[in-house]
Amino acid sequence: MISDKLTVNNINGLEFITFPHFTACNKVRHIFSTRLGGVSRGRYYSMNLSFTNGDDRENVLENYRRLCSAAGIDINHLVLSRQTHTDNIRAVTSADCGTGIFKKPFCDVDSLITNESGVALVTQYADCTPLIFCDPEKGVIASSHAGWRGTAKRIGEKTVDKMVADYGCKRENIIAAIGPCIGKCCYEVDDPVADALKNIPYLDTDKVLFKKENNKYMLDLAATNKQILLHAGIKESNLDITDLCTCCNGDELHSHRATHGERGNLAMIIELK
Repeated sequence: MISDKLTVNNINGLEFITFPHFTACNKVRHIFSTRLGGVSRGRYYSMNLSFTNGDDRENVLENYRRLCSAAGIDINHLVLSRQTHTDNIRAVTSADCGTGIFKKPFCDVDSLITNESGVALVTQYADCTPLIFCDPEKGVIASSHAGWRGTAKRIGEKTVDKMVADYGCKRENIIAAIGPCIGKCCYEVDDPVADALKNIPYLDTDKVLFKKENNKYMLDLAATNKQILLHAGIKESNLDITDLCTCCNGDELHSHRATHGERGNLAMIIELK
C-alpha cells in the first residue's frame, strides 16, 4: 500500500499509518491501524480492534497491545466509545481512561475530545471517515467518526466548534487529518444519502456527488469532509487528507462494503504527550 499524502510505516510486520502534520507538531502520539500485524483470524484477519463483532476478546486486547506499543501509548490510557453514527461529542479526562477497554464503553458517542495528556482517544472505522484534530498551542485533541450520517450532521465542524467554545482554541491554529475511508471510486449511494448531504447549505455537491446513469451517485466522503473542515475554519495548509480507499485496499484495510460486513475494525488512536 503506497500513499503520497500519508506515511505508511512497518515495524516487524505491524503496518500502520501516521499523518505528517501530527508527526511534525511533536505534541501528540498517534497511529491509524491497518489489517496487518495482529493475531485475529478468519474474517477479522489480522488486526481487528472491535470487541463487538464476534472476535475473541483476548485477540482484540493483544491487537491493542501491539498497536499501542508501536505508538508508545499505554493501553491503560485508552478511551473507547460505542459509535452509532451520531454527532454526539464527549469531553473526557484521565478519570475515563480504560473506558471501552477494561470498563463499559460510552454509548452513542462519535467524537471524543480532551485537553489532558495521557488520555488516548480511540475511534473505529471500516469505510467511514476518520477525523483527528490538535491545537498545539492550547494542548487540545479530538477524534471523530464520520460516516455519511455523521458527515451530513457535520460532526467535524461541530468538533472544531467545541474546541473553540469550550477550550479557547483558535481555528487557524488547529491541525487536522482526514484518514483512509471508502473513496468515490467505490462508494455508490442513493437519493436519501445524496439528499442529506445536499442539506448542508455551503457544500458544493457538484464536487463530491457524481450522478450515474442508474440515478445513483458516487460519493467522495473525504472531499466532503474537507469542505466541511475548511468551512469550520481549518486552514488547508494545516490539513492532511487521505489518498487511500479502504475498499480498494481491502487486503490491508478493513472495509464493510468490500466484505459485505464480514470484517474487523480499524482504529485511530491519538494522545497528548
